[in-house]
Amino acid sequence: MSSLDMGEAIKMLANEKNISVDTLLHVLVDALATAYKRRPGAADEVVVEVNPDTYEFTFLAYDVDDDGNWVNERDDTPRKEELGRIAAQTFRQVMSQRIREAERDRKFEEYANREGDIVTGIIQQADDRYTLLDLGRVESLMPKAEQVPFERPVPGDRVKAYIVEVRKTAKGPQIVVSRTHPGLIKRLFELEVPEIADGIVEIKACAREPGHRTKIAVWSNDHNVDPVGACVGARGGRVRMVVNELRGEKIDIVPFSEDLADFVAKALSPAKVKDVIISADATQADVIVPDAQLSLAIGKEGQNARLAARLTGVRIDIRGESQPEDGLDDDADYEEGEWVQNPETGEMEWHAADGSVVTQQEYEAGAGDEPAAEPVAEQPAGDGAAAEAAEPATTEEAGGDNA
Repeated sequence: MSSLDMGEAIKMLANEKNISVDTLLHVLVDALATAYKRRPGAADEVVVEVNPDTYEFTFLAYDVDDDGNWVNERDDTPRKEELGRIAAQTFRQVMSQRIREAERDRKFEEYANREGDIVTGIIQQADDRYTLLDLGRVESLMPKAEQVPFERPVPGDRVKAYIVEVRKTAKGPQIVVSRTHPGLIKRLFELEVPEIADGIVEIKACAREPGHRTKIAVWSNDHNVDPVGACVGARGGRVRMVVNELRGEKIDIVPFSEDLADFVAKALSPAKVKDVIISADATQADVIVPDAQLSLAIGKEGQNARLAARLTGVRIDIRGESQPEDGLDDDADYEEGEWVQNPETGEMEWHAADGSVVTQQEYEAGAGDEPAAEPVAEQPAGDGAAAEAAEPATTEEAGGDNA
Protein backbone atom coordinates (compact mmCIF):
# COMPACT_ATOMS: atom_id res chain seq x y z
CA MET A 1 0.00 0.00 0.00
CA SER A 2 1.53 3.33 -1.07
CA SER A 3 1.60 6.38 1.18
CA LEU A 4 -0.96 8.05 -1.05
CA ASP A 5 -3.29 5.03 -0.90
CA MET A 6 -2.96 4.86 2.88
CA GLY A 7 -3.66 8.59 3.17
CA GLU A 8 -6.82 8.26 1.10
CA ALA A 9 -7.92 5.21 3.11
CA ILE A 10 -7.41 7.09 6.39
CA LYS A 11 -9.42 10.09 5.16
CA MET A 12 -12.26 7.88 3.92
CA LEU A 13 -12.38 5.93 7.18
CA ALA A 14 -12.31 9.12 9.26
CA ASN A 15 -15.19 10.52 7.21
CA GLU A 16 -17.17 7.27 7.49
CA LYS A 17 -16.77 7.07 11.28
CA ASN A 18 -17.27 10.83 11.71
CA ILE A 19 -14.00 11.27 13.63
CA SER A 20 -11.05 13.54 12.87
CA VAL A 21 -8.08 12.41 10.76
CA ASP A 22 -5.76 13.42 13.62
CA THR A 23 -7.61 11.15 16.05
CA LEU A 24 -7.50 8.29 13.56
CA LEU A 25 -3.75 8.77 13.00
CA HIS A 26 -3.12 8.51 16.74
CA VAL A 27 -5.13 5.29 16.79
CA LEU A 28 -3.23 3.98 13.76
CA VAL A 29 0.20 4.78 15.28
CA ASP A 30 -0.66 2.97 18.53
CA ALA A 31 -2.08 0.02 16.61
CA LEU A 32 0.98 -0.26 14.34
CA ALA A 33 3.25 -0.27 17.40
CA THR A 34 1.20 -3.14 18.82
CA ALA A 35 1.37 -5.05 15.53
CA TYR A 36 5.15 -4.45 15.25
CA LYS A 37 5.81 -6.08 18.65
CA ARG A 38 4.15 -9.26 17.43
CA ARG A 39 6.80 -9.74 14.70
CA PRO A 40 9.46 -12.41 15.30
CA GLY A 41 12.66 -10.78 16.54
CA ALA A 42 10.99 -7.45 17.24
CA ALA A 43 12.71 -4.97 19.56
CA ASP A 44 11.62 -4.56 23.18
CA GLU A 45 10.02 -1.18 22.56
CA VAL A 46 9.13 0.89 19.52
CA VAL A 47 7.99 4.42 18.81
CA VAL A 48 5.99 4.88 15.60
CA GLU A 49 5.97 8.32 14.03
CA VAL A 50 3.92 9.48 11.04
CA ASN A 51 4.33 12.43 8.72
CA PRO A 52 0.81 13.93 8.46
CA ASP A 53 1.56 15.34 5.01
CA THR A 54 3.07 12.30 3.29
CA TYR A 55 1.64 9.57 5.56
CA GLU A 56 5.10 7.98 5.74
CA PHE A 57 5.71 5.94 8.91
CA THR A 58 8.99 5.62 10.84
CA PHE A 59 9.61 2.88 13.42
CA LEU A 60 12.26 3.76 16.04
CA ALA A 61 13.22 0.57 17.90
CA TYR A 62 14.77 0.36 21.38
CA ASP A 63 16.20 -2.31 23.62
CA VAL A 64 15.49 -2.26 27.33
CA ASP A 65 18.42 -2.82 29.74
CA ASP A 66 18.31 -4.42 33.17
CA ASP A 67 17.45 -1.08 34.77
CA GLY A 68 14.47 -0.54 32.48
CA ASN A 69 16.15 2.13 30.35
CA TRP A 70 15.47 2.34 26.65
CA VAL A 71 18.81 1.99 24.82
CA ASN A 72 20.28 1.29 21.38
CA GLU A 73 17.91 3.49 19.36
CA ARG A 74 17.72 2.46 15.70
CA ASP A 75 15.47 2.79 12.67
CA ASP A 76 13.61 -0.47 12.18
CA THR A 77 10.97 0.71 9.70
CA PRO A 78 9.65 -2.31 7.76
CA ARG A 79 9.85 -2.38 3.99
CA LYS A 80 6.82 -1.00 2.21
CA GLU A 81 5.58 -4.47 1.30
CA GLU A 82 5.88 -5.66 4.89
CA LEU A 83 4.45 -2.38 6.23
CA GLY A 84 1.43 -2.91 3.99
CA ARG A 85 0.86 -6.37 5.42
CA ILE A 86 1.27 -5.08 8.98
CA ALA A 87 -1.17 -2.25 8.28
CA ALA A 88 -3.74 -4.65 6.82
CA GLN A 89 -3.48 -6.97 9.83
CA THR A 90 -3.67 -3.99 12.16
CA PHE A 91 -6.88 -2.71 10.62
CA ARG A 92 -8.48 -6.13 11.01
CA GLN A 93 -7.26 -7.04 14.48
CA VAL A 94 -6.68 -3.84 16.43
CA MET A 95 -8.05 -0.74 14.79
CA SER A 96 -11.71 -1.74 14.81
CA GLN A 97 -11.61 -1.86 18.62
CA ARG A 98 -9.67 1.39 18.92
CA ILE A 99 -12.00 3.11 16.50
CA ARG A 100 -14.98 1.99 18.59
CA GLU A 101 -13.29 3.49 21.63
CA ALA A 102 -12.71 6.76 19.76
CA GLU A 103 -16.36 6.78 18.66
CA ARG A 104 -17.53 6.20 22.25
CA ASP A 105 -15.34 9.09 23.46
CA ARG A 106 -16.69 11.37 20.75
CA LYS A 107 -20.30 10.49 21.58
CA PHE A 108 -19.66 11.12 25.28
CA GLU A 109 -18.12 14.52 24.53
CA GLU A 110 -21.09 15.33 22.30
CA TYR A 111 -23.62 14.73 25.08
CA ALA A 112 -21.50 15.50 28.18
CA ASN A 113 -22.41 19.19 28.04
CA ARG A 114 -26.06 18.62 27.17
CA GLU A 115 -27.39 17.90 30.65
CA GLY A 116 -30.53 20.01 30.97
CA ASP A 117 -31.33 19.85 27.26
CA ILE A 118 -34.40 18.30 25.69
CA VAL A 119 -34.09 15.45 23.17
CA THR A 120 -36.52 13.59 20.94
CA GLY A 121 -36.26 9.83 20.80
CA ILE A 122 -38.08 6.76 19.55
CA ILE A 123 -39.08 4.18 22.14
CA GLN A 124 -37.12 0.98 21.46
CA GLN A 125 -38.21 -1.24 24.31
CA ALA A 126 -39.81 -0.94 27.72
CA ASP A 127 -40.08 -3.16 30.77
CA ASP A 128 -40.67 -2.83 34.51
CA ARG A 129 -37.17 -1.39 35.11
CA TYR A 130 -36.55 1.13 32.36
CA THR A 131 -37.38 2.33 28.84
CA LEU A 132 -34.81 2.68 26.04
CA LEU A 133 -35.02 5.65 23.66
CA ASP A 134 -33.18 5.74 20.33
CA LEU A 135 -31.73 9.24 19.89
CA GLY A 136 -30.13 8.48 16.53
CA ARG A 137 -26.48 7.58 17.03
CA VAL A 138 -26.91 6.73 20.72
CA GLU A 139 -29.49 5.23 23.04
CA SER A 140 -30.79 6.81 26.23
CA LEU A 141 -32.11 5.19 29.38
CA MET A 142 -35.29 6.28 31.16
CA PRO A 143 -35.53 4.59 34.58
CA LYS A 144 -38.93 3.78 36.01
CA ALA A 145 -38.58 6.59 38.55
CA GLU A 146 -38.23 9.10 35.69
CA GLN A 147 -41.39 7.92 33.90
CA VAL A 148 -44.77 9.54 34.37
CA PRO A 149 -47.21 7.30 36.25
CA PHE A 150 -49.92 5.84 34.01
CA GLU A 151 -47.96 6.58 30.82
CA ARG A 152 -47.57 3.39 28.82
CA PRO A 153 -44.46 3.49 26.62
CA VAL A 154 -45.25 1.97 23.21
CA PRO A 155 -42.30 0.85 21.04
CA GLY A 156 -42.08 3.03 17.96
CA ASP A 157 -43.65 6.09 19.58
CA ARG A 158 -41.71 9.36 19.38
CA VAL A 159 -41.40 11.26 22.67
CA LYS A 160 -39.48 14.20 24.10
CA ALA A 161 -37.40 13.78 27.25
CA TYR A 162 -35.11 15.83 29.49
CA ILE A 163 -31.43 14.86 29.90
CA VAL A 164 -30.69 14.60 33.62
CA GLU A 165 -27.29 12.87 33.53
CA VAL A 166 -24.61 11.67 31.10
CA ARG A 167 -22.36 8.88 32.42
CA LYS A 168 -19.16 7.54 30.87
CA THR A 169 -19.08 3.73 30.78
CA ALA A 170 -16.95 1.06 29.13
CA LYS A 171 -19.72 0.50 26.59
CA GLY A 172 -20.02 4.17 25.73
CA PRO A 173 -22.00 7.11 27.13
CA GLN A 174 -25.07 6.27 29.18
CA ILE A 175 -27.60 9.06 28.82
CA VAL A 176 -30.26 9.16 31.52
CA VAL A 177 -33.44 11.01 30.52
CA SER A 178 -36.62 11.95 32.34
CA ARG A 179 -40.27 12.66 31.59
CA THR A 180 -41.02 13.79 35.16
CA HIS A 181 -38.37 16.51 35.67
CA PRO A 182 -39.76 20.09 35.97
CA GLY A 183 -37.05 21.14 33.52
CA LEU A 184 -38.98 19.31 30.79
CA ILE A 185 -41.83 21.81 31.21
CA LYS A 186 -39.48 24.78 30.79
CA ARG A 187 -37.81 23.31 27.72
CA LEU A 188 -41.15 22.46 26.08
CA PHE A 189 -42.35 26.03 26.55
CA GLU A 190 -39.07 27.30 25.08
CA LEU A 191 -39.82 25.27 21.97
CA GLU A 192 -43.38 26.56 21.64
CA VAL A 193 -43.04 30.17 22.88
CA PRO A 194 -40.57 32.34 20.93
CA GLU A 195 -40.74 35.02 23.64
CA ILE A 196 -39.27 32.55 26.15
CA ALA A 197 -36.56 31.39 23.75
CA ASP A 198 -35.65 35.06 23.12
CA GLY A 199 -35.55 35.90 26.84
CA ILE A 200 -38.47 38.35 26.71
CA VAL A 201 -40.62 36.10 28.91
CA GLU A 202 -39.13 34.09 31.78
CA ILE A 203 -40.42 31.09 33.70
CA LYS A 204 -39.62 32.13 37.27
CA ALA A 205 -40.85 29.01 39.07
CA CYS A 206 -42.33 25.62 38.28
CA ALA A 207 -44.13 23.08 40.47
CA ARG A 208 -45.19 19.76 39.06
CA GLU A 209 -46.94 16.54 39.94
CA PRO A 210 -46.13 14.48 36.82
CA GLY A 211 -49.11 13.17 34.93
CA HIS A 212 -51.59 15.27 36.91
CA ARG A 213 -50.96 19.01 37.10
CA THR A 214 -48.25 21.64 36.73
CA LYS A 215 -48.11 25.28 37.78
CA ILE A 216 -45.65 27.74 36.28
CA ALA A 217 -45.07 31.39 37.20
CA VAL A 218 -44.06 33.67 34.32
CA TRP A 219 -43.13 37.31 33.95
CA SER A 220 -42.11 39.61 31.14
CA ASN A 221 -39.04 41.79 30.64
CA ASP A 222 -41.10 43.91 28.26
CA HIS A 223 -44.14 45.69 29.70
CA ASN A 224 -45.76 45.53 26.25
CA VAL A 225 -45.76 41.70 26.32
CA ASP A 226 -48.30 39.80 28.44
CA PRO A 227 -46.34 36.78 29.76
CA VAL A 228 -49.43 34.67 30.41
CA GLY A 229 -50.94 35.43 27.01
CA ALA A 230 -47.64 34.69 25.28
CA CYS A 231 -47.48 31.25 26.88
CA VAL A 232 -51.13 30.44 26.21
CA GLY A 233 -51.02 31.56 22.59
CA ALA A 234 -53.82 32.36 20.18
CA ARG A 235 -56.84 30.23 21.11
CA GLY A 236 -54.60 28.30 23.50
CA GLY A 237 -52.50 26.88 20.68
CA ARG A 238 -49.11 27.14 22.36
CA VAL A 239 -50.01 25.67 25.72
CA ARG A 240 -52.06 22.98 23.96
CA MET A 241 -48.93 21.73 22.18
CA VAL A 242 -47.19 21.31 25.54
CA VAL A 243 -50.22 19.60 27.05
CA ASN A 244 -50.40 17.19 24.13
CA GLU A 245 -46.72 16.27 24.55
CA LEU A 246 -47.42 15.63 28.26
CA ARG A 247 -50.36 13.36 27.39
CA GLY A 248 -53.05 15.70 28.78
CA GLU A 249 -51.34 16.92 31.96
CA LYS A 250 -53.11 20.11 33.09
CA ILE A 251 -51.02 23.30 33.22
CA ASP A 252 -51.81 26.46 35.18
CA ILE A 253 -49.96 29.58 34.01
CA VAL A 254 -49.87 32.42 36.55
CA PRO A 255 -48.09 35.80 36.53
CA PHE A 256 -45.10 36.05 38.85
CA SER A 257 -45.05 38.87 41.41
CA GLU A 258 -42.51 40.15 43.91
CA ASP A 259 -45.41 40.90 46.24
CA LEU A 260 -45.56 37.55 48.03
CA ALA A 261 -49.20 37.92 49.10
CA ASP A 262 -50.23 38.71 45.54
CA PHE A 263 -48.11 35.83 44.22
CA VAL A 264 -49.71 33.35 46.65
CA ALA A 265 -53.19 34.51 45.65
CA LYS A 266 -52.44 34.04 41.95
CA ALA A 267 -50.70 30.70 42.59
CA LEU A 268 -53.95 29.30 44.03
CA SER A 269 -55.63 29.72 40.64
CA PRO A 270 -58.29 28.85 39.56
CA ALA A 271 -59.67 29.63 43.03
CA LYS A 272 -60.51 33.25 43.91
CA VAL A 273 -58.77 34.44 47.06
CA LYS A 274 -60.24 37.05 49.42
CA ASP A 275 -57.20 37.79 51.60
CA VAL A 276 -53.62 36.59 52.17
CA ILE A 277 -51.75 37.19 55.43
CA ILE A 278 -47.97 36.65 55.26
CA SER A 279 -46.03 35.85 58.44
CA ALA A 280 -43.25 38.13 59.64
CA ASP A 281 -40.53 35.73 58.43
CA ALA A 282 -42.27 35.27 55.05
CA THR A 283 -42.44 31.49 55.41
CA GLN A 284 -46.16 31.16 56.16
CA ALA A 285 -49.24 32.36 54.28
CA ASP A 286 -52.71 32.23 55.86
CA VAL A 287 -55.22 32.40 53.03
CA ILE A 288 -58.90 33.29 53.37
CA VAL A 289 -61.24 32.31 50.54
CA PRO A 290 -65.00 32.48 50.07
CA ASP A 291 -66.63 29.38 51.46
CA ALA A 292 -67.79 28.35 48.00
CA GLN A 293 -64.18 28.48 46.78
CA LEU A 294 -62.68 26.41 49.61
CA SER A 295 -62.75 23.04 47.85
CA LEU A 296 -61.40 24.59 44.65
CA ALA A 297 -58.55 26.30 46.51
CA ILE A 298 -57.59 23.06 48.24
CA GLY A 299 -57.95 20.93 45.13
CA LYS A 300 -58.41 17.20 44.88
CA GLU A 301 -56.47 15.59 47.75
CA GLY A 302 -54.92 18.98 48.46
CA GLN A 303 -53.18 19.12 45.09
CA ASN A 304 -53.88 22.75 44.20
CA ALA A 305 -52.70 24.08 47.56
CA ARG A 306 -49.69 21.76 47.55
CA LEU A 307 -48.54 22.93 44.11
CA ALA A 308 -49.10 26.58 45.06
CA ALA A 309 -46.92 26.10 48.14
CA ARG A 310 -44.13 24.59 46.03
CA LEU A 311 -44.45 27.35 43.44
CA THR A 312 -44.21 30.19 45.96
CA GLY A 313 -41.84 28.54 48.43
CA VAL A 314 -44.02 29.21 51.48
CA ARG A 315 -46.31 27.11 53.65
CA ILE A 316 -49.95 27.79 52.87
CA ASP A 317 -52.92 27.31 55.23
CA ILE A 318 -56.39 27.93 53.77
CA ARG A 319 -59.70 28.55 55.54
CA GLY A 320 -63.14 29.69 54.49
CA GLU A 321 -64.21 33.21 55.41
CA SER A 322 -66.91 31.90 57.78
CA GLN A 323 -64.45 29.74 59.72
CA PRO A 324 -63.10 31.44 62.87
CA GLU A 325 -59.39 32.20 62.86
CA ASP A 326 -58.84 30.17 66.03
CA GLY A 327 -60.21 27.18 64.16
CA LEU A 328 -56.67 26.70 62.87
CA ASP A 329 -54.59 24.94 65.51
CA ASP A 330 -50.98 25.12 64.33
CA ASP A 331 -49.88 22.54 66.91
CA ALA A 332 -52.36 19.86 65.92
CA ASP A 333 -50.87 16.56 64.90
CA TYR A 334 -53.26 16.26 62.01
CA GLU A 335 -51.63 19.14 60.15
CA GLU A 336 -49.79 16.34 58.41
CA GLY A 337 -52.09 14.15 56.37
CA GLU A 338 -53.94 13.95 53.06
CA TRP A 339 -57.36 14.23 51.46
CA VAL A 340 -58.79 10.84 50.55
CA GLN A 341 -62.04 10.02 48.76
CA ASN A 342 -64.31 7.67 50.69
CA PRO A 343 -64.93 4.72 48.33
CA GLU A 344 -68.45 4.15 49.69
CA THR A 345 -69.85 7.70 49.92
CA GLY A 346 -67.56 9.40 47.39
CA GLU A 347 -67.05 12.22 49.91
CA MET A 348 -63.61 13.75 50.48
CA GLU A 349 -62.13 13.12 53.94
CA TRP A 350 -59.02 14.45 55.66
CA HIS A 351 -56.99 11.53 57.06
CA ALA A 352 -54.64 13.13 59.58
CA ALA A 353 -51.31 11.77 60.80
CA ASP A 354 -52.81 11.19 64.28
CA GLY A 355 -55.42 8.85 62.81
CA SER A 356 -58.38 11.22 63.02
CA VAL A 357 -60.75 11.60 60.07
CA VAL A 358 -62.70 14.77 59.23
CA THR A 359 -65.17 14.87 56.35
CA GLN A 360 -65.21 17.86 54.05
CA GLN A 361 -68.78 18.70 55.12
CA GLU A 362 -67.74 18.69 58.78
CA TYR A 363 -64.75 20.83 58.00
CA GLU A 364 -66.70 23.39 56.00
CA ALA A 365 -69.28 23.49 58.79
CA GLY A 366 -66.50 24.36 61.24
CA ALA A 367 -66.32 21.00 63.00
CA GLY A 368 -62.79 20.27 61.87
CA ASP A 369 -59.67 22.14 62.83
CA GLU A 370 -57.45 20.74 60.11
CA PRO A 371 -55.54 23.21 57.94
CA ALA A 372 -56.92 22.95 54.44
CA ALA A 373 -53.60 22.74 52.68
CA GLU A 374 -51.00 20.13 53.33
CA PRO A 375 -47.99 22.19 54.50
CA VAL A 376 -45.25 22.11 51.94
CA ALA A 377 -42.08 24.21 51.84
CA GLU A 378 -40.19 23.85 48.63
CA GLN A 379 -37.59 25.93 46.83
CA PRO A 380 -38.23 29.72 46.74
CA ALA A 381 -39.61 31.16 43.57
CA GLY A 382 -36.56 33.37 43.05
CA ASP A 383 -36.06 37.10 42.52
CA GLY A 384 -37.54 39.11 39.75
CA ALA A 385 -39.36 42.32 38.93
CA ALA A 386 -43.10 42.58 39.46
CA ALA A 387 -45.22 41.28 36.62
CA GLU A 388 -48.20 42.98 35.09
CA ALA A 389 -51.35 42.08 37.01
CA ALA A 390 -53.14 39.46 34.97
CA GLU A 391 -55.65 36.71 35.56
CA PRO A 392 -54.09 33.21 35.73
CA ALA A 393 -54.58 30.99 32.71
CA THR A 394 -55.09 27.24 32.83
CA THR A 395 -55.27 24.58 30.18
CA GLU A 396 -58.95 24.32 30.95
CA GLU A 397 -59.38 27.98 29.90
CA ALA A 398 -57.12 27.78 26.85
CA GLY A 399 -59.97 27.67 24.39
CA GLY A 400 -60.19 31.50 24.23
CA ASP A 401 -57.93 33.93 22.42
CA ASN A 402 -55.32 34.99 24.94
CA ALA A 403 -52.66 36.17 22.55
